[in-house]
Amino acid sequence: MKRVAFFLFIASWFVPLASAQDRMQAGVYADYFRISQTDTNQAGLGVRVGFKAFPYTMMEGEMSYDFAQAFNEGFTDTGTGTISVQRTNMRVLHGLVGPKFEPHRGGIRPFFTVKAGFVNFRLNDRPATVGTFLSSVENLRSNNVSGVLYPGGGLEGHLGPVGLRLDVGDEIYFSDGAHHNLRVAFGPFLRF
Repeated sequence: MKRVAFFLFIASWFVPLASAQDRMQAGVYADYFRISQTDTNQAGLGVRVGFKAFPYTMMEGEMSYDFAQAFNEGFTDTGTGTISVQRTNMRVLHGLVGPKFEPHRGGIRPFFTVKAGFVNFRLNDRPATVGTFLSSVENLRSNNVSGVLYPGGGLEGHLGPVGLRLDVGDEIYFSDGAHHNLRVAFGPFLRF
């Protein structure tokens, strides 16, 4: 009997911790960004952090860095073809903040979001390293930064504190008009 009472006492301590696993989230993701103006595909990595603001609303902040991409170019000269592969040296830095609405509870949750923030396009021939990313963030005020509106949605699923998330949306940046761009993000997260 003492063992059962001790087990129930210990279990009562873990019940609040299990329900508290949904108050914060932190994760990393792979990012795909299709720039509509130039038909350029960008890919990179990002980080996302969120906290529960209301019962079905989580406030999130995220930042991603898209690396330089290679492109193919073909030429024909008197019947012979030449293909060259070049780096674009174009990097994209995204920063978004806003609410994520989760109208459903459970292991697999659909959600939708509306975020605002910035996008920074830059040409940089330095290798894509942590130092290059940090200098990009430090120099934001002196570079070309455009405002962004990001409506999107997706699915997230979890088993305990570990989960996976897929986001799909339209990252609209405003520079001489509105430019619509497909953005897809996929990656793991932890719930606290």
